[in-house]
Amino acid sequence: MPRRRPLVIGHRGAPGYRPEHSPSAYDLALAMGADAVEPDVVVSRDGVLIVRHENEISGTTDVSDHPEFADRRRTKRVDGTEQTGWFTEDFTWEELSTLRVRERIPALRTTSATYDDRQPMLRLRDVLDLVRHASLEQGREIGVVVEIKHATYFAGIGLDHVPLLLAELDACGWGSGEHPLVIESFEQSVITRLQQEGLPATYVYLLEAAGTAYDLRASRAAGVPSYADQLSPRGLDVLAAQVDGISLDKKSILRPDRLGRSRGPAPVVEDAHQRGLQVFTWTARPENAFLLKQFRTGAKAEFGDYEGEWAILRDAQVDGVFVDHPDLGVDFFRAPVVRD
Repeated sequence: MPRRRPLVIGHRGAPGYRPEHSPSAYDLALAMGADAVEPDVVVSRDGVLIVRHENEISGTTDVSDHPEFADRRRTKRVDGTEQTGWFTEDFTWEELSTLRVRERIPALRTTSATYDDRQPMLRLRDVLDLVRHASLEQGREIGVVVEIKHATYFAGIGLDHVPLLLAELDACGWGSGEHPLVIESFEQSVITRLQQEGLPATYVYLLEAAGTAYDLRASRAAGVPSYADQLSPRGLDVLAAQVDGISLDKKSILRPDRLGRSRGPAPVVEDAHQRGLQVFTWTARPENAFLLKQFRTGAKAEFGDYEGEWAILRDAQVDGVFVDHPDLGVDFFRAPVVRD
């Protein structure tokens, strides 16, 4: 059977080199040949879809340096976890547009941190425009993987992603199926609602290595399945009738033991493929800090034997890989496999 060539997806752009979700992070990912890019979507007070990994933005913007916003600092409970900081839903887009983005892990990604405070935040429509332009300029089809963040939380405060996303995609020309579009979320309920609205897309359900989806916990229904239940053969039977694919924490595929050594690839990828499900995985990163112990070769910020770890993901025959360094992902996952 021929080896699958997985999609190489620029995870928040190219955050290995530039602050995540910044204009230059997306420009770089597109220039490096990523098959698709992944914007995470949260919401502003006036219903604008903002590209941020989280709605709490103190760690990835300069909001704390703006005295005019000092009184916006709040403590909230988001998806069951208490957080203190500044939240997108407490700002209009006009206010958010005055902020500048920062590297989320500056101690690890020092080069990226040199770009702090230079670039603005983006809206979803800005990312769609960047992708459309790059696709025309490069003469190739480039996809967008939209991750809907904290859907239950935002719907509960009157900022429902579903109508906002449908309107935005329609206005930007991405709601007709003409452009490659993947919709993903850790909450299957929002995926189901978009499917019912008829949005043409590939629908992918994100699953953690442990725990239970927040929308299921919030429903307070008896006997809700855990992620492990959903990844069992019986759980995959159910998902195969509901979504097009699943996206897994790489640990679910690598199966590290107590010593941090891989026992993978796990059978879950083959089990899902047998049921017609696509399988994506996140996140392939080269730094030692993110690798299993057996592949670490030095200091946390240095690149370890990432190819050894990534080979397990490749050999598992995944359909898509989220990467922080798109150039490394393109080089590795598109290269022919040399067999002894």
